[in-house]
Amino acid sequence: MDKSRRTKPVVPVERVARSILLIREHKVMLDADLAELYGVTTKRLNEQVKRNLERFPADFMFQLTEAEKTKVVANCDHLARLKFSPVLPTAFTEHGAIMAAAVLNSPRAVEVSVFVVRAFVKLRELSVIHREIGRKLDQLERKVTGHDQAIASLITAIRELMTPPNPKKKRSIGFAPWEEK
Repeated sequence: MDKSRRTKPVVPVERVARSILLIREHKVMLDADLAELYGVTTKRLNEQVKRNLERFPADFMFQLTEAEKTKVVANCDHLARLKFSPVLPTAFTEHGAIMAAAVLNSPRAVEVSVFVVRAFVKLRELSVIHREIGRKLDQLERKVTGHDQAIASLITAIRELMTPPNPKKKRSIGFAPWEEK
């Protein structure tokens, strides 16, 4: 591989990462985004997928529902072209995106699939970092809660020490009038 191909990526990983969505607890790319990255039409991508359905089990791809399509179109500006499309988009997981590149069998698709994999890996690493940060925040919150309780008990003890005790009534010196019992 020559140096110019290694130093300048075909597609920036950040661009691919922006196309990855979280749907049904899976990180996926829609067929329209994949087709654009692979340099083919969405129709051609879907044709190749239909011809090779045995290569795409349920964990590689799934069809969006109408409600999911509406939500995705509303949240992602770059998918506005899907708003009036009568066809429901297909979502491809990381493995499905790689398999789609294989069934398309075009040099660009194979080349771009490397960047798609890198984007998925980058997102996976980021999610691990976010989980770790969340765990550390939970630990800090528990520690701070413990400190708050300790500080409150210290303040209560200090206030008790600051208030003078009630003086005992002392008997006065000398003769006092006789009290009847």
